[in-house]
Amino acid sequence: MGTREPVALQDFVRDLDPASLPRVLRVCSGVYFEGSIYEISGSECCLSTGDLIKVTQVCLQKVICENPATGQTMELDPTFPGHFSPVISRRSYETLEEMVPRWSPSQLPIYFMSPYSMVTKAEVVFEEQLFTLEAVEVHLGTPYARCIHKWGPQQVVLHLPLSQKGPFWKLESGAPQTLPQILQDPALKDSMLICPNLPWPSLTLKPQYEVQAIMHMRRTIVRIPSTLEVDVEDITASSQHIHFIKPMLLSEALAQGGPFPLLTEILEVPEGPPLFLSPWVGSLRKGQRLCIYGPSSAPWRLLASSKGRKVPRHFMVSAAYQGKLRRRPREFPTAYDLLGAFQPGRPLRVVATRDCEGAEENAEIASLAVGDRLEVLGSVQMLGEQGQDVDMLMCQRLSEQAAEDEAGTDEEVEEDQEQILLPLFLPGGFVEELNDGRRYSLADLMAQFSLPCEVKVVAKDPRQTDDPLVSFGALRLEEKITESFMMVGLDAQPGLCFEIPPQWLDLTVVEAEGQPGQPAEPLLVEELTDAFYYSLRKLPASKSQAPPPRPPKRQSLCEQKKTSSKESMVKTPALCRLKANTMPDTSKDKSSLYSKIDTLVSKSLNPKVLPQDRGKRMKPKASSMPRKHCTSEREPTPNQDPFLDVDAHDYEELVENFQKTI
Repeated sequence: MGTREPVALQDFVRDLDPASLPRVLRVCSGVYFEGSIYEISGSECCLSTGDLIKVTQVCLQKVICENPATGQTMELDPTFPGHFSPVISRRSYETLEEMVPRWSPSQLPIYFMSPYSMVTKAEVVFEEQLFTLEAVEVHLGTPYARCIHKWGPQQVVLHLPLSQKGPFWKLESGAPQTLPQILQDPALKDSMLICPNLPWPSLTLKPQYEVQAIMHMRRTIVRIPSTLEVDVEDITASSQHIHFIKPMLLSEALAQGGPFPLLTEILEVPEGPPLFLSPWVGSLRKGQRLCIYGPSSAPWRLLASSKGRKVPRHFMVSAAYQGKLRRRPREFPTAYDLLGAFQPGRPLRVVATRDCEGAEENAEIASLAVGDRLEVLGSVQMLGEQGQDVDMLMCQRLSEQAAEDEAGTDEEVEEDQEQILLPLFLPGGFVEELNDGRRYSLADLMAQFSLPCEVKVVAKDPRQTDDPLVSFGALRLEEKITESFMMVGLDAQPGLCFEIPPQWLDLTVVEAEGQPGQPAEPLLVEELTDAFYYSLRKLPASKSQAPPPRPPKRQSLCEQKKTSSKESMVKTPALCRLKANTMPDTSKDKSSLYSKIDTLVSKSLNPKVLPQDRGKRMKPKASSMPRKHCTSEREPTPNQDPFLDVDAHDYEELVENFQKTI
């Protein structure tokens, strides 16, 4: 294959000896498919004149089988199990008897055809149809040739007398060979073949290959179909000075695992907003030389946000950070957050920062007041209003002197400590009761406590010249990031070393000449942009957390009456209905409440009633007007509750509307 004559790519590949790879080719006449940029279905379709191709591998994709008589084609898989016999020569005979001298069975089967059409008693034999003479049989003293003719998927058996005149062409075939053997023999290129497993009497094979090659500035292997209509010339003998530049991504360098360190040059930086608020981000541009020192040794990183400022700042802290931290009391907006922070075997005590009322029908669902001390015990399930299981948070109410009188008797502790239930959707406020003055390393903190966790950095990392975490009064450690990072450095600044996440900042680089320097200590704290921070919070690890439970739907008063009537017959636990802190207690004296409302309404609102509307129930014109209780339409019976109709009203809605009106 040392010729420099241009040949079609298909012919070059068919004559190529795989043992001679790799070969360097130059495209003599390019090809371009309109509407395509580079490739179709993963294969290259555009090659320009003068392009250099370094062929590294040739793979057989499929074989097209063609019937030369009809032009029909079919596709064969490269693993086709049939055998092919090449037609070597043709010999002409006048009769069938001449083809079978002495009826020797060792010479059978015999393949033959006639150059002319002939008519027999059975049917018409058309010209150049292939027959297989399988045996010689004698019927009534006359010898006949038992012949098989394949017509598509069917076989036709003919009995031709040996005295049948021709002329006939006897096809001399070679030894049967497999499909790979036929394709690898250059002498059998475009030869007529015979295959008993196929429906055609004779056929030709046209293989199609996929050429895998390397091209200049192409990051991946280029796949070129051998049917691409281009002419190429082999310049392997004079290509010693040609070097194919192959770009790569940081993610590919990480997957390959080396060799490191590696000196590279940046070819392309991904588009998009910056990820880090660090000075080195501006140095990542095309043409900058970058030293890749290998994967980072830190197994994980933490997302941390500052607290106590109007605009929080977000950081990524490496597991190698060696600053000292002290725990701070955590804040929990709901009971669900308390359950998420609870760890069996580790006491979790909190103080309520908001008032909330419990459920009157279930004494175990208690009210909370500001300052109540609770110890979280875990979660339990209760039977809800509609018969479903509802998760609740079980806590133990602690007295104010429980912490001081821990040495008291068991009876006193039982009297002072009451177990209560809190719905997970309870919108209360809780602050952790914390008496921990220890100084933790970041690794110890993650091993002993769960996230989120609030801390304060009391001692900076001694290896870092500037530790921004020390300046914050409180930090919230939110989430652990376990994606891989690459430790890199700028060739122009040998003392600067930092870590890049290839998953989000995948630079395209090319290997450069030179010797990389020694790595410096990498930056362990990086400030994040808001966009990158929130994209990290949307990772699958965060999505896998179950959402907090939804509060139950508010029931109408009719449904509440039905529920209360059922509960009077069968006592079942129910979920507490939370009310606003400023809501008056309407359960104690309903009559006095309505008398006050009636008085205020009569003073502030005096709706005129038309004569035709007398005797009818008054309806408010606006949703903010309270509904006045009417008792003049009918007198209650002696055994009837005079305030029975009052129960048909929604007290909370009435008082809320009345307050809006006032």
